[in-house]
Amino acid sequence: MKGIPAAAALLAIGLTTGCSVYRDATATRPPSGWSWRKVMTTADADRIRQWRRAWDDALAPAKAAAPTAIAADPKLFDPDVALGRALPPAGDYRCRTFKLGSQQPITQYFTAYPAGQCRITVQGKETHFVRLDGQQRPDGLIYMNTDARAMFIGVMVLGDETAPLRYGVDRKRDMIGYIERIDENRWRLVLPYPGFESKLDVIELVPAG
Repeated sequence: MKGIPAAAALLAIGLTTGCSVYRDATATRPPSGWSWRKVMTTADADRIRQWRRAWDDALAPAKAAAPTAIAADPKLFDPDVALGRALPPAGDYRCRTFKLGSQQPITQYFTAYPAGQCRITVQGKETHFVRLDGQQRPDGLIYMNTDARAMFIGVMVLGDETAPLRYGVDRKRDMIGYIERIDENRWRLVLPYPGFESKLDVIELVPAG
């Protein structure tokens, strides 16, 4: 580039490439009709295989840190509760996120976040789940697995971002988990070994209104 210092030219190329990569990596979903096993990455296959270990690693320290909160909601925090009809119907939901266990010494062993807004929509063969507010917003697809358990694969949208990264681009943003019905009109999304902070995330879902 005539007249442009080499360092500046490299910076310009880097910025241009970065924008292109981000644009190409957003707003892309897996092909319709794929099974969750075909969609998930190798890393997420390992995480979901260890769902029981994640409960064991996370629940004991959470109970020690917040015994009253855990005891007050035994269905939500019992890994073996599953009532069938795991797939929540389309609609708006009130959702609450609970983080159990800690990946780092500075992170609390139990954190309960204020309730927010989530939405489930069905279009053709796709069932889409998204959190609509907050600083950490799961966004992805729900897949039928068994009557007792549906699967979730998606990404974490952060802060003021307006579009999710494509699943598989950033391992820390990738999310895999499962959905179970734990009461008459109450579900939970369980995310083992998420990319940030906790060892297990539990998101309670209750129909809004």
